[in-house]
Amino acid sequence: MPGTMRDALKDAAISALIAFGLFGAMVGLPTVTGPGGKLSLDPQPLTVAIIVAVVFVGRLGMLLWQGRPKAPPKPISAAPSRFQFARIAGVVLLAVAATLPIYGGRYMIDNGVLVMTYVMLGWGLNIVVGLAGLLDLGYVAFYAVGAYSYALLSQDFGWGFWTCLPLAGILAAFWGILLGFPVLRLRGDYLAIVTLAFGEIIRIVLLNWTSLTGGPNGISGIPRPTLFGLKFTNTDDPGTFAGFFGLEPSLTHRAAFLYYVIFALALLTNWVSTRLRRLPLGRAWEALREDEIACRALGINVTVTKLTAFAIGAAFGGFAGAFFATRQAFVSPESFTFIESAIVLAVVVLGGLGSQLGVALAALVMIGGGEVFRDFNEYRMLIFGVALVVVMVVRPRGLVSGRTPSVTLGKGVHIGADMMSQGHG
Repeated sequence: MPGTMRDALKDAAISALIAFGLFGAMVGLPTVTGPGGKLSLDPQPLTVAIIVAVVFVGRLGMLLWQGRPKAPPKPISAAPSRFQFARIAGVVLLAVAATLPIYGGRYMIDNGVLVMTYVMLGWGLNIVVGLAGLLDLGYVAFYAVGAYSYALLSQDFGWGFWTCLPLAGILAAFWGILLGFPVLRLRGDYLAIVTLAFGEIIRIVLLNWTSLTGGPNGISGIPRPTLFGLKFTNTDDPGTFAGFFGLEPSLTHRAAFLYYVIFALALLTNWVSTRLRRLPLGRAWEALREDEIACRALGINVTVTKLTAFAIGAAFGGFAGAFFATRQAFVSPESFTFIESAIVLAVVVLGGLGSQLGVALAALVMIGGGEVFRDFNEYRMLIFGVALVVVMVVRPRGLVSGRTPSVTLGKGVHIGADMMSQGHG
């Protein structure tokens, strides 16, 4: 037996043994409640055996995949067909998203709103992480600032959604600048720790400042958005959407309107971030991502570059937070935990750092695909984790790893993952 195969089998066996130690008691010995409330063990040896076998086969397959002969990199002057496929896929996804409320029911519209919210959050965080290369684990803080800004402004001053939306983005950008100042000299793990702490500080402040935020009870009764003053209700009274257009009252109208609102906000986020990437500011972000020392040597103002990345990314998080508040009509600190930041960051990394299409695909797979496994409640997170591991092994740089450079000397030039991994582009 070749040494490589023998080592792979040994490594897979060790991984299976570790899996048995982890899941043998947690999965193999669940407790059940018997007559009289008495607890007893219900052994599940078959389930443990399946998990251990999956770990063994998966680890063995991953090692064999990593040890396969690799093809030489393709020249970047040729435009691979996969980039043409990605462009076509983007157009198809855009068409499907734009027409979803027409052919989809209420369930699909609500899920579409949720997916679009994470697409917008992912595109906003992609400016900070994907373009500027700043690892931000506290992005949910700007999401919370935007949500509470709209909730408080609407409650205290009676302002509408469209008036408060830009203010929520401005306030979130202001907090992004405040976060940017302390982390100007930090990189890597230290930056991640500080941003994580910032996110927790915001959540704890919202939880304890009861006189302003309502504490754990949150804020309820947040006004819904209107269409040129027309309200979306389940009646056909004057001043309502159904009454003005002579339609049968239905709450699906409001769901479709909210969908198109977040759809428009997501497209705005994509358009602004794409345009900024082609400007000198966007190229400065990418230079900062590749090498901060070389960036300083080129005369780029690193302070301004970092602050603009944090501020613009935070502004889009604030917009998404304001939409979240008006959609739910209720906000509380429990909606802005660290897991939200982790999910958005996973969307960005899974889709491919710097890739707009990849972020949209990752949000569709992670958020929309989670509904497919809702019936498998006990194994839902396990399936989700295994799927992420498989994707990261097969596509370590994300679903869409290559990209079009921001500046080119000719047409049809693309940068693949093999060149990006070497720091080119």
